[in-house]
Amino acid sequence: MTSKETEGFTGACGCGQVTYRMSSAPMFVHCCHCEECQKQTGSAYVLNAIIEADRVSCRGETTEHRLATPSGKGQIITRCGVCGTAVFSSYLVRLGKLTYVRVGTLDNPDLCSPNAQIFTASKQAWVPLNKDIPIFENFYEFKDVWPEEAYRRLTAIFG
Repeated sequence: MTSKETEGFTGACGCGQVTYRMSSAPMFVHCCHCEECQKQTGSAYVLNAIIEADRVSCRGETTEHRLATPSGKGQIITRCGVCGTAVFSSYLVRLGKLTYVRVGTLDNPDLCSPNAQIFTASKQAWVPLNKDIPIFENFYEFKDVWPEEAYRRLTAIFG
């Protein structure tokens, strides 16, 4: 991809001290309604753009915080060291392999609309679900849901 094609895949924290660039489009975007994401974001859900960790470059002082996940395996939330905005997360089971970019921190979040709505069994009752985006009460099988190219990228990492 040229820099023009990845131009929109840049972002920053709330104060601008942490900036990042994704060198390609993400593989897949989750709209996660699990209770942990609700607690961690203070919102009804989180949007995470899933991308290979080596395709994300970051500048600025960050801190890392280990938090729970529904699986019990945990995750690391990367935050700006100045303002505390959550910019990335990495699930411990995939640490160093995948980065989950918080879509709201992108300069142009419209580039990363969700591909799936997950853990909807615990969504807030007042949140409507978009019937045009696949809905899963819990999780799903990657190979059954991800587009072929995205799944190829995923299997290139994990074999």
